[in-house]
Amino acid sequence: MDTPPPVLPVLVCLRLLLAVLPLPGQHLLKHDNQLSSPLTSYLRLNEGLWLLDNGIDPYMGGAFHHSPLLLSLFSTIVPPLPLIWAVSDAVGAWALLRIWRARQGLSPHKGTRSNAENLIVSVYLLNPYLLLPSLALSTSTFENTLALLALMFASEGKPSPALLAIAFTVHLAPSFILLLLPILMLLVASPASRLASSRPFHGSLKRIPFFFGKFILYWLVLVGAACTMTGGSWSWVMGSWGASLTLPDLTPNPGLWWYFFTEMFDHFRPFFLMVFSVHLVIYILPICIKFQHDPLYAAFLLVGVLGTFKAYLTLADPGLFLSMISLFPEVHGYLRHPIITTLLHLHAALLLPLQHVLWVSEGRGNANFYYAASLVMGMAGGAGLVDACWAGMRIAIGDAKAEAEEKVEGEKGKVVQWEVVQE
Repeated sequence: MDTPPPVLPVLVCLRLLLAVLPLPGQHLLKHDNQLSSPLTSYLRLNEGLWLLDNGIDPYMGGAFHHSPLLLSLFSTIVPPLPLIWAVSDAVGAWALLRIWRARQGLSPHKGTRSNAENLIVSVYLLNPYLLLPSLALSTSTFENTLALLALMFASEGKPSPALLAIAFTVHLAPSFILLLLPILMLLVASPASRLASSRPFHGSLKRIPFFFGKFILYWLVLVGAACTMTGGSWSWVMGSWGASLTLPDLTPNPGLWWYFFTEMFDHFRPFFLMVFSVHLVIYILPICIKFQHDPLYAAFLLVGVLGTFKAYLTLADPGLFLSMISLFPEVHGYLRHPIITTLLHLHAALLLPLQHVLWVSEGRGNANFYYAASLVMGMAGGAGLVDACWAGMRIAIGDAKAEAEEKVEGEKGKVVQWEVVQE
């Protein structure tokens, strides 16, 4: 049985209270484009459920973009109650805690460093980038929880649950395919920190194709289940997965895509959609090769890529990246500009709602105002990502430099001692 840190039950109870108690202005959160996108909106989910109850194909009108699995879950098993999102947050915090224990070589069921574990749990459950989208009932909460579960099972060496979790995650949000390779590497390697002693990948490469085939099998089963739930129709593929590739809804969000394609001429649109989509994929191999000695850190960096360049970005995407940095205390001392990154996030968090109100509510601005705030958010995400890459590489160089300096100082000491003897 798990031994949770003291703060976990307290924060989980507080989160459950937030789900149960009526909060003033909570209905405004559901309409906030920073907290939910057309692909994760609770209002769109409710619309799809209403269409399904009335015998209408939810994917016919082009307004519903959720997975058929979520549609089936909330229409037949449980209603979309706020408690479901609170439980998902609790599971995500528990998964992050288990990842920390696996990385530190501790028992997954018994922790010993309560202060560090309290910090891990608090950084997740009290992160406003994660808490506010959850209160807005954005389905990005489920995506983050499933991604953490996949990393947790992979860190603990449990292939089947890890591959099933990442298959579910990719089914809900195809952009999380970026995490597949580091998870496969993590299944055949150790989650322990090796950033300070980088070396070639030491896992068994022969097992990776088998695990990849297993992932494809799980994914195909989920695709078959989704087709069964939609009565054999394939319209959900373009309505759900295709939305993140073709960008049919240009609702403003904190991401970098929407304004660019608003100003795009139609005959250039397919080319730049391809460029923007491939841009996400090109980070996988360089990061996994450079950090092959620490696949968990590679997965963390790819989460940062998603939190900066995702098509339909919400605050929950950079929020997961910022919470995961607590898993790597060894790199904190090597970050070059953490204060600047923090100020950029604070600046963006204040500017985004302000510029949105000036543009939409007050009518005193235009789309350029809001996109300027989105660019600040992009700068914040990029600064954090570049700084984390630098720190992950610098920690090994720093240790090597320290050893070299100690060696030189030792040799100088020997020379001085020899000269003293000669005198």
